Order: sequence, then C-alpha cells, then structure tokens
Amino acid sequence: MQQKITAYACSAAFYRRRSRGGRYNKLMIPWLDRDTPFPPLSRALAEPNGLLAAGGDLGAERLIDAYRDGIFPWYSADQPLLWWSPDPRMVLIPAELKISRSLGKRLRKGDFDIRVDTVFEAVMRACAAPRDSYGGTWITDDMIAAYTALHQRGLAHSVETWIDGELAGGLYGVALGRMFFGESMFTRATDASKLALAHLARQLARWQFGMIDCQMSTPHLASLNAREMPRADFVRRLKVLVNCEPPPSWRFDNDLFNARV
Repeated sequence: MQQKITAYACSAAFYRRRSRGGRYNKLMIPWLDRDTPFPPLSRALAEPNGLLAAGGDLGAERLIDAYRDGIFPWYSADQPLLWWSPDPRMVLIPAELKISRSLGKRLRKGDFDIRVDTVFEAVMRACAAPRDSYGGTWITDDMIAAYTALHQRGLAHSVETWIDGELAGGLYGVALGRMFFGESMFTRATDASKLALAHLARQLARWQFGMIDCQMSTPHLASLNAREMPRADFVRRLKVLVNCEPPPSWRFDNDLFNARV
C-alpha cells in the first residue's frame, strides 16, 4: 500500500464524510488505549475500505496480535495511528507468482546477489523514500523502530537484491507461522524488487507457506498473479497458517532458480 489517504480526514475518535445532502455523517471507529483490544473485523468501514480503529501503540505484542487477526497499521505522519482490515484482501499464493519472460531471463543470468536480513533497517528506509507523485511516506520513524524490534525478535524480515556490491532493491514484511505479510518494496535498478520477490515466493513455496498478504489491490500486484480474496476467506486461512510451525531458520536455499525458470 503506497497511496496516502487523501479523500478523507481523520480525527481522534471518528471519521466523518459528507452525505449526498451536504451534511456530515459521523462514522464511529473505536479509539484504542494501550490495553484496548481490537474490535471485531465486522466493525471495519466499507469506505474507506477496511478502516477499523485508531490509536493504540506500535508495541511488538500489539503488532503480533494485529497480524494474527488480519489487521495492519497504515497512517501518515500527520494522522493518528490507524488500523485496517480491507475486504476483499489482495493475496499472492507463493507457488503462483507469475514470472515474466524478461524476469526469467534475468533470473537465469544471475548478475545479482540475494541476501536475507543483512540490512533490515536500510531496506525499510529505502522503502520510506518519497516516490514520484507521493509527497510523503507512511513508513515513519516510529514504524521503522517498531518493525526493527520485530526483526530483532526474528519475526520481520528483509529480502535484498545486491548488484555490484550495492543495495539495489528489496522488500520487507512479517512472518508468523507459515504466513508472510508483505509490507513494502523498493527498487533502484531494473527488476531489483521483482528479483527479491521471486526468490521470496519460491522459498516460501518450498516452506509450504500458504499466502503472501499484499493488503490492497493494485494493477502491479495483479500482473504478478496476486488475486483478491474475501476477508472472511482470508481470515479463515490465516488462522490456520499463523498457528503452523515456522521454518527452523530464515535462510534461503542456494538452488531456488538453478532449474529452468
């Protein structure tokens, strides 16, 4: 999710939108204190799609609880902390990643290195850099600190593409059980982020991960063979996957693309 919230303005305790008659209707969403649990997903708004709650904190336990329930944080620096669970949910089945002819050729060429978890914070900061028409970022310093803490606990991971000794692209996300929650990716060279994603998907397929959560639908994700899934189905599968035994170590096999792509 790279776009910013622009059509709506959030206050501390409620969202409000202009009705057809010109009046403002209050759309109540719960305000979370530090110990307040998340509300049921049925309380999430249809517009903006999936907005569930505001407030709370970015502590490790809060984030873990959120992901296990199909919830994620997303907010801009000038907004309160917002929590989302959109319906439908965009997901990618690891074994179903579509590899284009040009990407397959690049994978066979092998003029890059794929590394895992060597510069996690640097990957997050690269993902946070402003892009094209976006004037800001939702990956704030607080978010970087929160996910770095998850990384230190072995729950958040980066997959990095290195070219000529330089970090050229990559992605990061959260892994619980046999479920991976993709957060963001970046590229500084042609195909660099796609190379990282291809290796991630191939390895997750070998580890029998069931889904990569892509959060919201975009044409780019659809081109990679990601698809929309009703939230109820997503959560049903999620509950099984997050309770599976995780891989013994977060190390990628060396032969992921030795065979013909």
